[in-house]
Amino acid sequence: MSHAIWSIVKMSSTGLSWSGIENLDKDKSHLYIANHRDILLDSALLQIILEKEDFATSEITFGSNLMDQGFITDFGRMNRMFTVKREGNAKELYDISKQLSAYIRHTIIDKKTSVWIAQRNGRTKDGNDQTQTGLLKMLGMSGGKDFLHNFSELNIVPVTISYEYEPCDFLKAQELYLSDLHSKYIKAQGEDLNSIITGIKQPKGKIHLTFGKPIQEELIEINKLVNDNEKIKQLSALIDRRIYTDFKLNPVNYIAYDLHHQTNVFETNYSKIEKENFLSYLSKGINAPEGESELIRNLLLKMYAYPVENKLSARLK
Repeated sequence: MSHAIWSIVKMSSTGLSWSGIENLDKDKSHLYIANHRDILLDSALLQIILEKEDFATSEITFGSNLMDQGFITDFGRMNRMFTVKREGNAKELYDISKQLSAYIRHTIIDKKTSVWIAQRNGRTKDGNDQTQTGLLKMLGMSGGKDFLHNFSELNIVPVTISYEYEPCDFLKAQELYLSDLHSKYIKAQGEDLNSIITGIKQPKGKIHLTFGKPIQEELIEINKLVNDNEKIKQLSALIDRRIYTDFKLNPVNYIAYDLHHQTNVFETNYSKIEKENFLSYLSKGINAPEGESELIRNLLLKMYAYPVENKLSARLK
């Protein structure tokens, strides 16, 4: 698969870069908790970088909603993916979470193999990367000891993927628009497969992946809190801050921020030509009636502006 993924990088981007690899220990397995922007490429890019740097590749979580077609299922099995089931009643979901938690811990501790998992269920569609506390609660279910021990042995490494041009950005904006229009968005048959193909083929500009420092020492301070729910919230907030800080901003992010907030505070971070090119990119990509077009355009601007807002908020904390 390495050759295939590098071919996708060459075909659909202007280059893949990475940083923070020095934060990893080749003799340890890690739990890579990552922001999630593309169904396939986020974890695939991680694997080719690990291979390039002579690290062992990881196992990968993959939503059960994506395992409904033969090709995708076969592809997943070939690439060390394991299914995360997302449907069931309350008891079934609890049992599923316990099993998943136990398997991830077993993989990291006993198999000494790293695991990639997204910080939330599904991709970030509005540009606002946030770690779900439910994910961390699930991870803690299998520890059997206190908070500090349970999360220390997982060796959590925040991983941040930054695309200059968001994969499936117009599809995501359309979904957000329809979600606002209706109480619940129902995906069409084959929509996930279309998103996978679009994410592969769509030009993405520059791509950067950052390995954060393993979260260890910070757990000692968090563990001093009395309330367990507050500990989970603080750990979630810490992962978010790492991802916000490590996100690599591009001119399109600054342009979107200024346009969305009707300001020019970041005008020194981009040129007039870059702004015109981004506006042209938006206008060519939006295929909707005039009234809807403006709403979708605002959703796209917000999507690209959010990483700037989150990086600013991380600096204030």
